[in-house]
Amino acid sequence: MDPLVARMQPFGTTIFAEMSALAVRTGSVNLGQGFPDTDGPAGMLDEAAKALHTGANQYPPGPGIPALRVAIAAHQNEFWSLDYDPDGEVLVTAGATEAVTAAILALCEPGDEVVCFEPFYDSYAASIALAGAVRRPVTLRPGADGRFGFDPGDLRAAFGPRTRLVLLNSPHNPTGKVFTRDELRLIAELCVSHGVYAVTDEVYEHLVFDGGEHIPLATLPGMRERTVQISSAGKTFSCTGWKVGWACGPRDLVSAVLRVKQFLTFVNAAPLQPAVAYALSLPRSYYQEFCADHQAKRDQLVGGLTDAGFSVLVPEGTYFVTADTSGLGGTDGVEFCRDLPDRCGVVAVPSQVFYDDVEAGRRLIRFAFCKKPEVLDEAVSRLRRLSGH
Repeated sequence: MDPLVARMQPFGTTIFAEMSALAVRTGSVNLGQGFPDTDGPAGMLDEAAKALHTGANQYPPGPGIPALRVAIAAHQNEFWSLDYDPDGEVLVTAGATEAVTAAILALCEPGDEVVCFEPFYDSYAASIALAGAVRRPVTLRPGADGRFGFDPGDLRAAFGPRTRLVLLNSPHNPTGKVFTRDELRLIAELCVSHGVYAVTDEVYEHLVFDGGEHIPLATLPGMRERTVQISSAGKTFSCTGWKVGWACGPRDLVSAVLRVKQFLTFVNAAPLQPAVAYALSLPRSYYQEFCADHQAKRDQLVGGLTDAGFSVLVPEGTYFVTADTSGLGGTDGVEFCRDLPDRCGVVAVPSQVFYDDVEAGRRLIRFAFCKKPEVLDEAVSRLRRLSGH
């Protein structure tokens, strides 16, 4: 008998663990898992080292150290004109993943429904299952313009009497989509009219390309009071292993999330919290250079994938490029990704694992470009073997 509870039996080893292990075994360039291969700002690392040696190694306050909560609130105000009280409306978490999970566990009863957009990051489905809730996916599909979008009718149909919250990721992993103001306006109108909450995963908030704009859902009318806004240091400051995230929102929602979070990790990353507070105080030029650097890497990989014979869906943000394998004879992304290391020594991730509607993503695969230019050069050189270049 399988000892694992039934609601978690569909969730095995994550695709990221499988593909990263394959990269190690085959000596491939790993463009599967989305982690940088460089460290974050030197001053941030210095602050972490200093904190380790000056006694910041015991339990921090449950909501996070005051300096970090103040820095998060200041950041939200400076970039998004959102005012949060650091004493009660800001919570430090063990990365965005814990914040999302704690929010869903705090807000959903068994049988409640969660509207989300597929493909979705794999932890979303697991978090919804842990809560005993039911996901109601709305499928993002590539349009004639190469952008991912959704059918407004599908979104309206996903809402019903059991809808408890909307889970929104923008900029979106894995597609690289940045939701437009009109799209967000429709989501907000449905949230308000149905009286539901929103949980927004905005970890790629500072990676929007080509002069595009990230618009937090909480900035739309009627949404600040019903939204748990989540982000983290991992992506913006290239420290994914630190697992320092945060949730912001109205006092009652943040209190609910804290009451769950305290029984997950209790607290986390005490000596790293001062360092993240330091990083959040960096000038705007840091964020501009960070974004420009990743846009250049995006363009480098998009060009290489195109040369290799892929049909590429150019991302508007994030770390990731989605490519269609059809032009290279691909009919199943999982099989294609498992064969790719032996064919050319590169690892990617099949997008279909992020869909309930598997057919919608069957031929799509995802590559990460948050790597050094020379690593991307090597990957592109290897990928060109697929088309005989």
